[in-house]
Amino acid sequence: MKFHLLVADDEKNIRDGLGAALELEGYEVTLAANGSDALKRFQKGDIDLIICDLRMPGLSGDELLSRVLAEAPGTPVIILTGHGTVEAAVKAMHEGAWDFLTKPVNLDYLFLLVKKALENQQLLERHRRLEEELEQHRRFQTIIGKSPAMVRVFDTISRAAPTKASILITGESGVGKELVADAIHDLSPRKEKPLIKVHCAALASTLLESELFGHEKGAFTGAAARKRGRFELAHEGTLFLDEIGDIDQGIQIKLLRVLQERSFERVGGEDTIETDVRIVSATNRDLKEEIEKGNFREDLYFRLNVVNIHVPPLRERKEDLPLLIDAFLKEFAEENGKAITGLNDRARSCLYGYSWPGNIRELRNCIESAVVMARGALITEEDLPPGLKGQSDDGWIRIPLGSTMEEAEKLIIQETLKAHKGNQSKAAEALGIGRKTLYRKHSEDS
Repeated sequence: MKFHLLVADDEKNIRDGLGAALELEGYEVTLAANGSDALKRFQKGDIDLIICDLRMPGLSGDELLSRVLAEAPGTPVIILTGHGTVEAAVKAMHEGAWDFLTKPVNLDYLFLLVKKALENQQLLERHRRLEEELEQHRRFQTIIGKSPAMVRVFDTISRAAPTKASILITGESGVGKELVADAIHDLSPRKEKPLIKVHCAALASTLLESELFGHEKGAFTGAAARKRGRFELAHEGTLFLDEIGDIDQGIQIKLLRVLQERSFERVGGEDTIETDVRIVSATNRDLKEEIEKGNFREDLYFRLNVVNIHVPPLRERKEDLPLLIDAFLKEFAEENGKAITGLNDRARSCLYGYSWPGNIRELRNCIESAVVMARGALITEEDLPPGLKGQSDDGWIRIPLGSTMEEAEKLIIQETLKAHKGNQSKAAEALGIGRKTLYRKHSEDS
C-alpha cells in the first residue's frame, strides 16, 4: 500500500524539498502553499497524513489541525515550527497533533515520525475493523445458526443492511423473520433512529391505514385527536411491515404511492408530509402466487422486493438444532431458576426426529415447557410435550459408542429395512447399494 501525504508550507524551498525527500522514501506526496489549499485538498479524501507549518498566512497550522481533526478524528498531523514557536507547537500536540519538528527539519527524524504515525494509524484501523466485526457478531447472536443456509442469510444481511434498498423477508411462520429485520436495522446507518414495527395482519384495513399514515382530529368516528402514523414515527429510521401479504388493495395503492413519492397525507388531512423511511417487509405467503390470483399488486411487489432474504424452515437446517436447543435450555433454566444441564439421549433423539412444522417458535415453546416440567438436572422424554414423544425413530439411527464397523453396518441395514417395512429394493436404494449386496449382507447378519 502506498501512503498519500499532504505537505503544507508557505516557504516554497521547504515545501518542495520535503516533497522530493518523502517521494524518494516511497510516499505519494501532494503539496499545498497555505492552510486553506491544504484543507481543500484534504477534504477531497485519500490523505493518510499531514505535515504542515505552524505559521502560514490565512489558515494557520493550528487552525488547519483543528479543522482536520473535527472532520476526520485520528488523522495524524505533524507540525513544523521555528524555535520561537515551540510552545505553540506543544499546545498543538495537546490539541491532537501527532508530534512536532523544529526547522531546519532533520529528515531522518521526520521519516521515523511519519513511519510510526502511519503504523499507528494502521493499528487503529485494524482495531476499528475488529470492533465492527465483533459488533456485527453481537448483533447476529439473536439469530442462532451455523448451517450453510443460515450463513447465506447472514451474508445477505451484511451486504444489504448498509444500503437504502427495500428488503423483503420471506419464510414460513415461526422461522424468525422479525429477528432478521432487527439485524438489518442494527447493521444499517439508521441504527440510531427508530425501528417501528407494524403487524399488518392484526389490523383491519381501516385501522391499518390510520396506523400507517396517521389521522386528523375528526377524520372518522372516534378520532378525538390528531394521531401521527408509523411512517412519521419512523422518519429517518426503518419501518418493518410484517405479514405484508395480508394487506388489501386499497392500502397497497397508498403504500405504493409513499414508496414512489416519499410523501403522504394523514387520513382526513390535506397537508403533504415528506418522509425518509427504509422499508423492510416480511411475509409467509408466496407473493408471486398472490399476484397471479390478483390479490397483490405486481408493481408494489417489485418496490418491496429489491433484495430478498429467504429464511429457511427448521426442517431444512436441522444441523442448527443443537445450538438452538442449548440456547433455549440456558435461557429458560435461568428464567425459571432451575439447574438443568441438558437432555438425556432419548429426549434429544425425540427433538432431532421431529419435523418442526412450527419452526423456531415451536421449538422454543417446547423447550420452555420441558424445562418447566423437568424434575431433575436432565430433561427426559417424559418431560417433552405429548406431540414430541416417540419421535426418535423418525430418520435417526443410534449407534452405541464403541461399536465395531461390522456391528454399525448391521444396525444400519436392520433399521433401514425396518423404516421401509422390509422392502429390500427401497432399502437398497436408500443405502446406495445394490439389492443383491443388501440381500447378501442381511443374510450374513441373520
